[in-house]
Amino acid sequence: MISLVIVSGRSGSGKSTALHVLEDMGYYCIDNLPASLLPPLIRRLGEGQVNDRVAVSIDARNIAADLATFPDIVTEVRGSQVSLQIVYLDSSSPALVKRFSETRRKHPLSNHERNLKEALELETSLLDPISGMADLTIDTTSLTIHDLRDVIRSRVAGRTHEFALLFESFAYKSGVPVDADLVFDVRSLPNPHWIATLRNLTGLDRPVAEFLEQHADVAEMYDSISSFLDTWLPRFEANNRSYMTVAIGCTGGQHRSVYLANRLFHTFAARWKNVQIRHRELGNLGIRQENLDYGQADT
Repeated sequence: MISLVIVSGRSGSGKSTALHVLEDMGYYCIDNLPASLLPPLIRRLGEGQVNDRVAVSIDARNIAADLATFPDIVTEVRGSQVSLQIVYLDSSSPALVKRFSETRRKHPLSNHERNLKEALELETSLLDPISGMADLTIDTTSLTIHDLRDVIRSRVAGRTHEFALLFESFAYKSGVPVDADLVFDVRSLPNPHWIATLRNLTGLDRPVAEFLEQHADVAEMYDSISSFLDTWLPRFEANNRSYMTVAIGCTGGQHRSVYLANRLFHTFAARWKNVQIRHRELGNLGIRQENLDYGQADT
């Protein structure tokens, strides 16, 4: 079985970093492969000439006609001998503009007639056929290079064939994560921010958990989300979904969303094999060491 990872995304979103991580983990990597060469590459791999784990980067520098026919090309290469993942990296346009400004790099599509903003808009259009087919979309807006490496290691290179579930807490004031598949708004719950002794703590701290657990509507919100996921996650998996990101949002992404995302993580980690947690505003990525005692009802 050939394991093929296609990495794509807008310039500055972290494709090179992702490819380097995969190369370090033993993948045979090819940067900016013309999309039309995917089928002959797969045939060559089938001859056993190179590593059976391969990652290729396909971006807007590709031939435009090849990008337009990308869905047909993917259909051709998919088969019983190919395990294919399409990973699309992206970031907010302001973040990309800032990165290009800081590094003083030139966008590959910019020229004397097209400025950076226009180049990013064109790039989005050119990559639409790929982004629309992505198995996993990663929003790198708030990720450090170290965070992105961890994501690639855990969600892509470290992935087995079972369904992968990620719980992510976030702040609405910073925007909804673009890679979220399901979004739950918990801003209606009592806010520990207004309690002076809790303001500088997070939803991972016991005093905050104890405050939230005093309120019946917090338990009701948890039960509702948990019940929804119990019902629908198996159906998403049955529909050949490889990844699912469940985003839990509150105003500041520090208390309520963190508490509920972490509680749901511990609940579903006992039921599914590949479950991860990320607290976007806290800058924490990966499986949490904290394991608050949520009681027997969660397991």
